[in-house]
Amino acid sequence: MASKQPTNPGSDLDERKRKRKLSNRESARRSRMKKQQHLDELIAQESQMQEENKKLRQMIDGASELYLNFASENNVLRAQVGELTDRLRSLNSVLQIASEVSGLAFDIPDIPDTLLEPWQLPCPIQPIHANADMMFQY
Repeated sequence: MASKQPTNPGSDLDERKRKRKLSNRESARRSRMKKQQHLDELIAQESQMQEENKKLRQMIDGASELYLNFASENNVLRAQVGELTDRLRSLNSVLQIASEVSGLAFDIPDIPDTLLEPWQLPCPIQPIHANADMMFQY
């Protein structure tokens, strides 16, 4: 015959409290681990983004430098076109005067419009197609 042991209500309550504390501690530990893992992921993401940002800045700096070089060269070429156009005008004037003085007919070519108005290109503008790989290759 099995004897029934009297249950101690205080003991059951203490056991439930102990289990609940243990469960809460384990839950808090998992929460801290999850939070730390998330923080580690964010730090890695930040590092990756900073590296990408650095590369993009270098590409932008390179493209800006190229642009400045081309703009500078373009300004030099425009100045040369202006000087050559002025020389051509002067030479045409000399030929015109020589023609009038000598009575001989000289063939004096007209100054091309492209020299007088360099912004008007002699051919239609063709679009330049580029993809993302080509944009920053220089």
